[in-house]
Amino acid sequence: ERPVHEVTLDAFWIDRTEVTNAQYAACVADGACHPPQSNESYTRTSYYDNPACVDYPVIYVSWEDAAAFAEWAGGRLPTEAEWEYAAVGPESYEYPWGDGFASERLNFCDVNCPFDHRDSIWDDGYADTAPVGGYPDGASWVRALDMSGNVWEWVSDWYDATSYQTSPVENPIGPVSGDGRVLRGGSWLNNQRDARA
Repeated sequence: ERPVHEVTLDAFWIDRTEVTNAQYAACVADGACHPPQSNESYTRTSYYDNPACVDYPVIYVSWEDAAAFAEWAGGRLPTEAEWEYAAVGPESYEYPWGDGFASERLNFCDVNCPFDHRDSIWDDGYADTAPVGGYPDGASWVRALDMSGNVWEWVSDWYDATSYQTSPVENPIGPVSGDGRVLRGGSWLNNQRDARA
């Protein structure tokens, strides 16, 4: 997160929602993507191929398959800078909707969550993932949904703990190599701190 710094980005488009199981299954059927590494979710033994979960976000997808899906769909993964700008905008909010945490605007670790860091008061009705776009009041300033909570989102950048110290000011693309890729947005198993944009 540090040091906070300003960058300039060229115009770009970003999908409004997370990729659903149904969307990803179409990529698999075309042979452009591999099936998810697991068919289950945290609480469901059938998830990816479950007709009741077609509008839920695809999970257990590698960075390589996320990138393949984006290319198959006619795009690419956003850079970390693009993702963050779409999430928080020129105001640099803490969350996509503003600076204050709001339980009703995201799927996070609430009373249904099995972890000690759960919010023991809020109940959104989901023990793990929620349908894509189910929290319209949590939309970012560009109307992108679920950028906080629900499932982590891959971006194109390699991870480097010091990259913000050397980041170029125009169209940063992150380090040229690294040990892992960057995930953003937090997920259903995160508390309010880790669901920040």
